Amino acid sequence: MGRKSEKYILTKEMEWEELGGGVSRKMLGWDNQIMMVQVKFEKGAEGSPHQHFHTQTTYCVSGKFEFVIDGVKQIVSGGDGVYIEPNLLHSAVCLEAGMLIDTFSPVREDFLDGSGVSYFGNK
Repeated sequence: MGRKSEKYILTKEMEWEELGGGVSRKMLGWDNQIMMVQVKFEKGAEGSPHQHFHTQTTYCVSGKFEFVIDGVKQIVSGGDGVYIEPNLLHSAVCLEAGMLIDTFSPVREDFLDGSGVSYFGNK
């Protein structure tokens, strides 16, 4: 099957991976087919416009975010979900500090090798 995460990922035992610009993340589980990532945003932090071939779903745990997907803006807050088709240009701005859970299919290999953070402004 290739690379995969541990069976149990205990976030209280993990350090946040600082991505810069008020964004940090914890990898919550992955294999070749799927990946889940916890992403913490400070108010004003941005996910700059970007696109990727992965299907993405996002659950807003807390906070308030302005998403733009394929030119369409929408405010989402705690309890809301987002679906992003492959290759659509998308971005997000954090309006109130919060937390997102991103799920990708297939796995974001760029996250695992450290190259997938450019849309947070630190590379």
